[in-house]
Amino acid sequence: MKTKVKWGVIGVAGIATEKVIPAMQRGEWSEVVAIASRNVERAEQAAEQLGIGKAYGSYEELLADPDIEAIYNPLPNHLHVPWSIKAAEAGKHVLCEKPISLTVKEARSLLEARDRTGVKIGEAFMVRTHPQWRKVLELIAAGRIGAVQSVIGYFSYNNRDPKNIRNILQYGGRRADGYWLLSYLYVSTRLWRRTRPSVRAGPVRSGHTNGFHDLRNA
Repeated sequence: MKTKVKWGVIGVAGIATEKVIPAMQRGEWSEVVAIASRNVERAEQAAEQLGIGKAYGSYEELLADPDIEAIYNPLPNHLHVPWSIKAAEAGKHVLCEKPISLTVKEARSLLEARDRTGVKIGEAFMVRTHPQWRKVLELIAAGRIGAVQSVIGYFSYNNRDPKNIRNILQYGGRRADGYWLLSYLYVSTRLWRRTRPSVRAGPVRSGHTNGFHDLRNA
């Protein structure tokens, strides 16, 4: 019989309640046993909706639960590192939503916490391990399209609400959106390592009103 990892979720963000938690509940190795919100009623509502046994009215309460082995952190971008560090210091492994940090300094502090506490900390970013990208790498390695010479990627969406957290600079703003393309670049550079053409990375351009990003390699 498989022993499932017991997960706690800090926050009731839509990506957690609508996407990640239902997927985890279908997993062979995961069991979501608790969820927390700063508003206990929201936590209880999410727990009832998703069939989760425990609901907490604070993140601290969830981190203090000895039954929880790992934490999923879907909080707003600027809270990713602080609460991931607190989870690590509570002895919990961490799966943190993308972007895992807003700055290099933050990322280093998280690495230090990981090394100090001995827990595992990972980023919930699927591109690097998604089956479609693994297939791309496989096709390139087999020479199905010849040598890769250029990769162009775009990411855009329409969100003009200045109060939306994605448009608030101190919370990460659209800096975080360029992360999608930077990770895409990571995958593409793996392709180049296999074919070894010359590589030149162009700039990331951001239009504040429409969330447009353009990252080119040629």
